[in-house]
Amino acid sequence: MSTVVIVGAGVTGMVTAMECALAGHRVTLLDRGPIPNPASTSADQHRALRVQRPGDPVLTAQMTDARKRWLGLESVLGTDFLRLVGIVTAWPADDATGEIVELPPVLFPSGTVGVLDPDAGVLLADKFLHAAAHWLAEHPAVSVRAECPVRFVADHWVSLSDGTALGADLVAVAAGPWSRDLVDVPVALFRQTMAYLRPPADLASWWETAPGVGGVGADGRAWLLPPGDGTLLKISSDAVCRKVESTAEGELETWGDWLPARPRRTGRPISESPAHPVTPPRTGRMPALPWAERLLAEPILSDMDRYTVVAVRECHYAAAPDTGGPLLLHPKPGLWVRPSCGGSGFAAAPLVANTIVEAMEATA
Repeated sequence: MSTVVIVGAGVTGMVTAMECALAGHRVTLLDRGPIPNPASTSADQHRALRVQRPGDPVLTAQMTDARKRWLGLESVLGTDFLRLVGIVTAWPADDATGEIVELPPVLFPSGTVGVLDPDAGVLLADKFLHAAAHWLAEHPAVSVRAECPVRFVADHWVSLSDGTALGADLVAVAAGPWSRDLVDVPVALFRQTMAYLRPPADLASWWETAPGVGGVGADGRAWLLPPGDGTLLKISSDAVCRKVESTAEGELETWGDWLPARPRRTGRPISESPAHPVTPPRTGRMPALPWAERLLAEPILSDMDRYTVVAVRECHYAAAPDTGGPLLLHPKPGLWVRPSCGGSGFAAAPLVANTIVEAMEATA
């Protein structure tokens, strides 16, 4: 049996804590806020789980494994949080292979068709985080310590803000953008605007069983996740993603009807769905208006004006500064760092956890 301290109780931290506990190790899980933390980069209504990656058999195999592991976590928690609705991606019509589907409410770029990934789906992020937090709090081998900020970490130990130190056979830092405040690791920080919509009443039933969609928008960089199981329709685009230096400016939210050109928006908050609560906005503060307007002007949905904008959020993710991709580092024998996060980071969390646990047991 090994001792493990995990810093950060987002999806990677929680899944790693679960896998360590299931493997018979003792775990301490720390977070600077509540657990689950609504301010974490993992907190959201839903995230995409793409499986098929045309032209990349290695990544396809990895995400097939991730899907299997998510289904296994459903069994452990006794909770369904993976909606296997598939994901449709726009591909050039001449290069498209696989099942082609039509989605009338969605605008596909000219010359493209929608190709279905039938194994893909939507992860109900907040639902998983709450179920995992409860499971971990009840597990006899796990100590969950919320509101426990960390000053810095090193090989085999963690220094807490109150001056105490925790030693461990292994320390895993999974604090997203805040990882770089604890460990000297190369991380690029990005901010992205998300819009949460309610479909018109006559399309509500269609959307409840709709797949996720990618590769849409003016430049093919927009995507959407469908509503269902109490969630809203979410849209975003890499066109409204920008590199920033800090999370400070972007930890803002606002609700619906501040959009001046859209007077019929209701302004009803996401938190009206008790199954998927989010932190209420700070009074009088809102995301940068140009980014929200740019996102809502993207050609993603036909009849966009019929959709009610319920919320706009600015979210953050961290990535490798050179490639913009995921990042998992093992700088010391007793230290792992997973600073990257975001949509793909959420889906890959079980793979990261398995890598850490297997490496720890191989060198125990």
